[in-house]
Amino acid sequence: MIGLAVRSVLGQYATFSGRASRAEYWWYSLASAVALLALTYLLGGSRLGDLLIVLVDLGLFLPGLAVTVRRLHDTGRSGGWIFITLVPLVGAIVLIVMMASRGDAANNSYGAPRPLA
Repeated sequence: MIGLAVRSVLGQYATFSGRASRAEYWWYSLASAVALLALTYLLGGSRLGDLLIVLVDLGLFLPGLAVTVRRLHDTGRSGGWIFITLVPLVGAIVLIVMMASRGDAANNSYGAPRPLA
């Protein structure tokens, strides 16, 4: 599942339209967090290692943002809800709850459901 999610998200690198399932979002989030933690552990502390970590982090930022917007679409919400994170403390909690909620089972204004398979 994790490999499917990563391939799906990176295959839609900067696609902000459509929908993303809960599995796709959460497996990709886990994979990118583990990758960055592993790089930090293995390469952190040297200039070249720190530069590589920053480059990988920047490379993962846009697909992470895109899959978050698609996940919001899956729940029937506009991608603009991502800005809720600008509200200190509460905003991040609200976004996590939105990311964890069940998506629309039927078509919504953002398209048909996209199960990860």
